[in-house]
Amino acid sequence: MNDPLLQVRGLTKTFAVGSGAGTRTLRALDGIDLDLGRGETLGLVGESGCGKSTLARTLLMLERPDAGTVRFDGVDPWTLRGKDLLAFRRRVQMVFQDPFASLDARMSAADIVAEPWRTHRDVYRTARDRAARVRELLHLVGLRPSDAGKFPSEFSGGQRQRLGIARALALRPDVVVCDEPVSALDLSVQAQVLNLLADLQAELGVSYVFISHDLSVVRHVADRVVVMYLGRIVESGGTDDVYDHPQHPYAAALLSAAPTLDPEHRRERIVLSGEVPSPLDPPSGCRFRTRCWKATDECAVAAPPLVRDARGGEHVAECFHPLVPSAPVAV
Repeated sequence: MNDPLLQVRGLTKTFAVGSGAGTRTLRALDGIDLDLGRGETLGLVGESGCGKSTLARTLLMLERPDAGTVRFDGVDPWTLRGKDLLAFRRRVQMVFQDPFASLDARMSAADIVAEPWRTHRDVYRTARDRAARVRELLHLVGLRPSDAGKFPSEFSGGQRQRLGIARALALRPDVVVCDEPVSALDLSVQAQVLNLLADLQAELGVSYVFISHDLSVVRHVADRVVVMYLGRIVESGGTDDVYDHPQHPYAAALLSAAPTLDPEHRRERIVLSGEVPSPLDPPSGCRFRTRCWKATDECAVAAPPLVRDARGGEHVAECFHPLVPSAPVAV
């Protein structure tokens, strides 16, 4: 990727848990590296507690990282102040998981969509312009302009999520972070919302960071996939490379648990032993070694190396014993 829109290097975020002498450190993110291209969808997958949502909150500047750098269009957003910071916040928006809890039940659809303009007053200066843009956005996401006066309780779950998407698009962002955007919806409605996101990306050129535990959904929408485990990215690459030729044992186990009706993508289930270690006390060396069937003594001594799929491309993993032929990545 020659000119990524978003570039993250060495991102680390910790939280203090407890108080006084009993305070412990939870390392939610530990040296995260990733890129997001213009008009690209990057899927983030992993078990609960792996750091996906913390990473999303950090990209949205809701959490300040302890270390590492974030570059958005070549600029570190944490150095911005005043009008420059306000302008940056327009460029990164979010679609939330719960399409009802994320909407104010006392506000009409028009007020919900127009709410970002209360802060960013220079986007649409007149009430007439704002009303016209609300109607355009409702139409864009598949709602009727006449729905502008309705309240969230008058919409179905899928319609509420469309309303949330319209609000996220109100400031014409370059990046939209989608945190489990379809997990609360029925399957038929999920397909409608996913198709809507794809159509909007083709029309507007927006980039998505798509967080989901549903691997079949991620395969459908993502151009590239990042697999996280206990605050680390253990594998990343093109969607087909990661899904069809996983290098890391954890990625293989995760993918084996995903149901599929396609016989070409059906694989033998890998059942992991043991529990997910606590992020307060992660294992030494490779964090997955306590559950890995390929672990050896060296996995406990040092952090695993970064290896690249021998077939070429940007498919990489952190592993001493990759499942496909791989070569070390030169540092």
